Amino acid sequence: MGNEELRAKLTSLHEQLSTATEVDGRSRELLRTLLLDIERLLDQPVTGTPAAEAHEHRLEELATRFEAGHPAIAGVLRQLIDSLGKAGL
Repeated sequence: MGNEELRAKLTSLHEQLSTATEVDGRSRELLRTLLLDIERLLDQPVTGTPAAEAHEHRLEELATRFEAGHPAIAGVLRQLIDSLGKAGL
C-alpha cells in the first residue's frame, strides 16, 4: 500500500473525527496528535523504529477505546494499523 492510500485513510479518519459526537476532549486530542505524528512519519518513513512501534501501540489503544461508542472510527483506526504495517511503518 502506497503513501497516497495511507493518506486517504488518514483523511477519512480526520473526517469521521470531525463529525463524531460525544467523543471526549482527551480522546479527540490524542487522536489528532497521533494522526499528525503519522503524517510526519509518512513524509519521512523510518521502518522498524521504536517510534513507529509506539504509534502502532497508541493506535491500537485508541481503537479499543473507541470500539463501543464510535465503531466507525475504531474500524478506520484498525485499517490504518494494518495499512501502516503493510507499508513497513
